[in-house]
Amino acid sequence: MNKLYLLFALFFTVASIHSAVSAQKNYSISSPNGKMKVTVSIDKEIQYSVTHENDVMISPSTISMTLQDGKTFGKNSHLKKQTLREINETIPAVIYKKKLISNHCNEAVFEFKENFNLIFRVYDDGVAYRFVSTLTKPFEVQSEEATFNFPDNPHAYIPYVNKKGSFDEQFYNSFENRYTYIPLSEWDTKQLAFLPVLIEGANGKKVCITEADLLNYPGMYLYKGESDKGLKGVFAPYPKEIKQGGHNMLQGEVQSREPFIAKQEGICNFPWRIMIVSSQDAELTNSDMVYRLASPSSKDDYSWIKPGKVAWDWWNDWNLYNVDFKSGINNDTYKYYIDFASAHHIEYVILDEGWAVNKAADLYQVVPEINLKELIDYANQKNVGLILWAGYYAFDRDIEGICKHYSEMGIKGFKVDFMDRDDQLMDQFLVEAARITAKYKMLIDFHGTHKPTGLQRTYPNVINCEGVYGLEQLKWDKSVDQVPYDVSIPFIRMVAGPFDYTQGAMRNATRDNYRPVNSEAMSQGTRCHQLAEYIIFESPLNMLCDNPSNYMNEPECTEFIASVPTVWDNTVALNGKVGEYVSIARQKGDCWYVGSLTNWSPRSLELDLSFLGGGAYKAEVFKDGVNANRAARDYKKEIITIPPDRKLTINMASGGGFVMKISPD
Repeated sequence: MNKLYLLFALFFTVASIHSAVSAQKNYSISSPNGKMKVTVSIDKEIQYSVTHENDVMISPSTISMTLQDGKTFGKNSHLKKQTLREINETIPAVIYKKKLISNHCNEAVFEFKENFNLIFRVYDDGVAYRFVSTLTKPFEVQSEEATFNFPDNPHAYIPYVNKKGSFDEQFYNSFENRYTYIPLSEWDTKQLAFLPVLIEGANGKKVCITEADLLNYPGMYLYKGESDKGLKGVFAPYPKEIKQGGHNMLQGEVQSREPFIAKQEGICNFPWRIMIVSSQDAELTNSDMVYRLASPSSKDDYSWIKPGKVAWDWWNDWNLYNVDFKSGINNDTYKYYIDFASAHHIEYVILDEGWAVNKAADLYQVVPEINLKELIDYANQKNVGLILWAGYYAFDRDIEGICKHYSEMGIKGFKVDFMDRDDQLMDQFLVEAARITAKYKMLIDFHGTHKPTGLQRTYPNVINCEGVYGLEQLKWDKSVDQVPYDVSIPFIRMVAGPFDYTQGAMRNATRDNYRPVNSEAMSQGTRCHQLAEYIIFESPLNMLCDNPSNYMNEPECTEFIASVPTVWDNTVALNGKVGEYVSIARQKGDCWYVGSLTNWSPRSLELDLSFLGGGAYKAEVFKDGVNANRAARDYKKEIITIPPDRKLTINMASGGGFVMKISPD
């Protein structure tokens, strides 16, 4: 029996073989450890199902694509051949939560006579599939059928689009909302949800649905019809007419749409549809699925990319005190931010909205209060880089010219905001902006956009991405309940990749005394809750949201925040339960950083630090103070010895947190 036969016998089971073309065939592909299994049924339509250790995670679900002139991928299609291979490689990451990523799966490629392939990859921790066109001429995709059916009536964590109205109206949104936790049967059938979406399965397991390698296609939303067994993909149609408008005339508002969702050039890969399966909630916090499946970079040298921290102006409203100048959008204020950043070895200062002339949508027009050349020279002397905020419409008008102009001046990158769409044209913009900024060796932080889909692997200068209900909400939203969200996003939104949450508040409030104050904003939860977010949340370009005056009054916390790395050598998920608590350990060099967060329930947790191995270790600890339930800023710093048995019990206050930096003793 040869090796090829053994491979097919192990991973590919043909349930029924007929000479007739119309006979249904079932193919089974298992993961390397044998626990995950996908069954693909090919007949008049194509269906797949997913099981994990005999638990049905996805029940039979139909997939297809409809092209122009009624041609389809997946309906009445004729299988030409199928091939299998095992992929077992290690991916070196440029900027990520670990240096090396295991990419081990079994892959099945189904080739069809109708000029398309269907690829399934089955990992120990999930499943992904994608369509591949082998057509030789350009074509249009009229629609895609992506369904995710579930047994029974599971609960789901749903990030509804934060707009009402028709689906067309909902396609124009900020991709920011909290999670609605309800049975799937109670899904609001008039509302779309953006990805990722988390579904509860059998025996405490979870399924996280998202996508990867979204380079030239609209992003996927999910919805549930009245009679549906599960969820269906929805895609924004291709824009026909776009008008300048929205926030300060910086957005592109779709006025009309075409009767198709995408234009393609012929041979092309479509995005991966991903289902990540976890036996324990904590596993989700360390998923690599999106990064694995993204297209690799075409360049090897990204040594010029410098991740790090940013002293940020907008959240704190440029509100300095104990200074002898009028604070605001002017050179004196930004020199103060630069001095602060330099003194604390913070890599960047951002000039957020206001440095360019308002409503002109022209990034060459700088307000008279700002002498940009003078600021760049001053920052260079202080070893601090400057990043400029840019509205989408203004940036898109002349990406090449803007990048050339400002890179020659010495600007290190852009924070681009208010995209608020993910139709095909918008995702083409993201790729083009990433490509051109990389050409000029500039960073780009995509704010006001959807979740990441792996573009940070394809273009590692894509240093961050928003798509999160971040700390900015606390500036104006009286009804916000942020703390439960903070212990939900590591299991859902963070599965897709890093996010621009913008933590670091020095004004901390309990649940009862929080109130929105735009010019002197505060956070919910304890001081240690804010500190722990720098370890728990992935963010290679990480903001210090509060003002330098406040930070200088809190030297211990500021020193810790400024010293926490933003990219890591390794990550270990320690424990967690969606919406309740989470603990993660991350390694940089010889040091480990451990962070824990809890919801509004005070909590004791035992941390298993066995990842440290042998040797003696000490740790610098920040923990909630004895009065943190009443005075959220109350914390205690101490030095401890790590126990030889590597078990450590920690206590957190309501809305609390815990952090420690572990070093060899």
